[in-house]
Amino acid sequence: MFQSPRPLVAAAALPTFGRAAALRPPQPRFSLVVDLTQNPFSRHWWRGAATLAALVAGVAQLAPPLTALPSGVAIAEGPDQARQEQALAVGALAYGSSTGLPMSEGPRARPIAAAPARQLRALSLIVSPGDELSRLLQRNGARASDALQAAALARAEKALPTPGTTLTVRLGAPDAAGSRGIDYLQYRARLDLELVISGSDGGGLSAERRQLGLDRTPLRLRGSVGGGLYWALRSAGASPAQAADYLGAIGASLDVGSEVMPGDRFELVVAQAKSADGRTVTGDLLYAGLDRGAGSDLSLVRVPLRGRLQWISETASPEPVQSGLLTPVAGPITSGFGGRMHPILRFIRMHNGVDYGAGWGSPIVAAADGQVVRAGWAGGYGRQVRIAHEGGLVTSYSHMSRIVAGEGGVVRRGELIGYVGSSGLSTGPHLHYEVLRNGTPVNPLGVTLVSRPVFDEGLMAAVRARAKALRGL
Repeated sequence: MFQSPRPLVAAAALPTFGRAAALRPPQPRFSLVVDLTQNPFSRHWWRGAATLAALVAGVAQLAPPLTALPSGVAIAEGPDQARQEQALAVGALAYGSSTGLPMSEGPRARPIAAAPARQLRALSLIVSPGDELSRLLQRNGARASDALQAAALARAEKALPTPGTTLTVRLGAPDAAGSRGIDYLQYRARLDLELVISGSDGGGLSAERRQLGLDRTPLRLRGSVGGGLYWALRSAGASPAQAADYLGAIGASLDVGSEVMPGDRFELVVAQAKSADGRTVTGDLLYAGLDRGAGSDLSLVRVPLRGRLQWISETASPEPVQSGLLTPVAGPITSGFGGRMHPILRFIRMHNGVDYGAGWGSPIVAAADGQVVRAGWAGGYGRQVRIAHEGGLVTSYSHMSRIVAGEGGVVRRGELIGYVGSSGLSTGPHLHYEVLRNGTPVNPLGVTLVSRPVFDEGLMAAVRARAKALRGL
């Protein structure tokens, strides 16, 4: 038996909470703007299409008539006007990309056969290495006879220009051959000398020396040793030669590589000449001092003695002094004398010297007075210098980047002989330093020299006075 389903009960209406009126769909209102994409061909759509047609018709009535523009009168272009118009364009790169003409041609312009030569010609010339004054002047248009005479006058005054000198030249009117006579020539021959060569009305040249005043007050440099004495000297303003001279001076009294501490303070005085226009030239080292935190201070003055300049300490004594050989370079010892594992060949072999760790280009000086017996390439030693000394001693300096000393020449203690490098069988920049006694390698750190300083009360008084004056600058 089937039973009829129960009748569906209508769902209860949702409460409106008094907002039923606000939820009614909005009633369409009249608008002039009609969206023609909605409800096409409806009454509302046709009204919008009619409005659009009326607007287009109104605009058409107000627009001006479309007629052809009046044509201009053709202008005849002649060759002169075409050339002027062509000048307004950018020229080709090969012709300098110039634009425009220097000046428009006027009715008074007339061609000339040749441009007139300038009556005077001013030049500023710089002397190059290997150049001669006469040839330099001739190359720049001076008459050969005047150029030779100017060089002869400069030679007679012992004031020939050196490379880098700037010449101020004024040449006169050219002759038929195109060369010009020298009207005026001026240059700085030395820091204290200016030479002026002038032409006279009757022909010929004359020279005039002009002496310039100089301030010769020496220059005083001071600083702290810090991480390295050589580079501290360079940072303070010393030249490479002055820094090497300082190291050689103090190296006769102590070992620069081990006895100079970072907290020590150096002081040096160098010769200096300064002109009124600010040009400055520095010269030789005059005084070398070292204020040591631990140990005796050094105060050295350079004086002429026995025909050459020598360093004398103001605290010198007449007793003989024992000292080691001068340390050839400023740097720590990285490998000592004796057997070791070779860093490249990888087997144990005798190390016949000591290695000093120093930066590339650091100066190397002679450990003592002697004669250079070798200066050149030496196989695995690279660039090498060997110096023979008294008593059968020979010092050897290897792996240089550049050699300064010449074979057969005589060098003094502390004199520059080359620069640190890594030539030959080497793993990096350093100096391999050997000492041989009668041909047998010995430990360089164990070799001592005995010297008896020259002592004279008058000389020592002068040295102490000179040191006091230089320190007081």
